[in-house]
Amino acid sequence: MDEAMKKTLHALGICAKARALTVGTPMICEAMRGARKPRLVLLAEGNSENTVKRLADKCAYYGVEMIFLAVSGEALAEAIGRSSRVAAVAVGDENLCRLVKKTLEAENPI
Repeated sequence: MDEAMKKTLHALGICAKARALTVGTPMICEAMRGARKPRLVLLAEGNSENTVKRLADKCAYYGVEMIFLAVSGEALAEAIGRSSRVAAVAVGDENLCRLVKKTLEAENPI
């Protein structure tokens, strides 16, 4: 894993401590229907086609940005302090969303 991805996972750990993360596909879909929509959805590698399509459709409908991460679900879970595999997380806070996007841009400069 490269240094930029480690920074991204560290930023997601900060989001988890701040309770600004929604974890798991069903919870993310439910949060999108609520009043406080997530601002960014991040998917781990190795998800089923159904999971990817479900989240992609919800993100497109509600206008939420979705990004694929080059890490496994286990690495994502470890970064946010969970013990089992995590398919996706959603960042709800605007400032923390900017932090995560900044670390992702450092990984993939345009």
